[in-house]
Amino acid sequence: MMARAPFEIGGEKIAAGSRRTVDLPVSVLSDHTPVTMSVHVVHGRRPGPVLFVSAAVHGDEVIGVEIARRVLRAPQIDTLRGTLLVVPIVNTFGFLNNSRYMPDRRDLNRVFPGSERGSLASRLAHLFMTEVVQRSDFGIDLHSAAIHRTNMPQIRVSASSDETLERAEAFGAPVVIRAKLREGSLRAAAREVGCDILLYEAGEALRFDEMSARVGASGVLRVMHRMEMIGGKGLPRRRAAPIHAGSSSWVRAPAGGLLRSFKEVGEGVEEGAVMAVVTDPFGEAEIEIRAPSTGIILGRAMMPVVNEGDAVYHVAMTSIDPERRMARLAADLEAEPMFDEDEIL
Repeated sequence: MMARAPFEIGGEKIAAGSRRTVDLPVSVLSDHTPVTMSVHVVHGRRPGPVLFVSAAVHGDEVIGVEIARRVLRAPQIDTLRGTLLVVPIVNTFGFLNNSRYMPDRRDLNRVFPGSERGSLASRLAHLFMTEVVQRSDFGIDLHSAAIHRTNMPQIRVSASSDETLERAEAFGAPVVIRAKLREGSLRAAAREVGCDILLYEAGEALRFDEMSARVGASGVLRVMHRMEMIGGKGLPRRRAAPIHAGSSSWVRAPAGGLLRSFKEVGEGVEEGAVMAVVTDPFGEAEIEIRAPSTGIILGRAMMPVVNEGDAVYHVAMTSIDPERRMARLAADLEAEPMFDEDEIL
């Protein structure tokens, strides 16, 4: 049998059965420091699909970086079929500055597919599209909530095929949401070139949490197993099906003041249930915040100080019993072995 051809990226060739980190030049800072986007390529001996895994498109969403690290350390990768491209840090500028944005304050996830001669954000988006996305058959993009908010682990998908929906289910996150494509996003640009993406959301900006990392890392590996890139040995199984939600909405603060939250992410709520109250600093007035519908809380604000109109709770509408389903999902997660049992995050 003929040896598999090497994988080419950034002008370098990675031989079948090997792995290498390739540094793609992005720019040079004002002090002459070079900036690169690093792609770790695992090129299997046997043919198969090309999957990319990306994180830190928003530079302060660091949980994805930890998930990418755990995936690259997984023993299943050693017998990979196909090719895995892992970009732990897409937005190096934001990552180094603990910022969501690029140096010009642009949101990188609103300028795709980018341009070779555009703004710095546009040039980085173009580089990622041409070197990574256009070489891939499928992608998983790792995110967290914005700063001062937190999300429960969830998959967002806008599928062009039943196969993509099956991969979203296989990931094993507690919730799967059918989310519309947003103009300028990586998901929308990738769809245009025939590459569907699962978007994983979990946790809080600038924070690690073990549950989000475990769900994310095992989810990526389960998708790889579904794509027949790795075997199933050692992969945790999900016995409880995820909750599917077709729509969600943000509940906003009716006034400025101090926020007292009564509900956490992952909890089910009945329509009209009190989720929080906003009070003035003197304790003279309290305004209740009630659930707009029956559903499950996907995310919430972490700051106890709010202004009128601030997003406070993100609620997904669902008719099933979320409390019972979440209890079964939590039991599955707690039964999984930790990837790094000797480490404390």
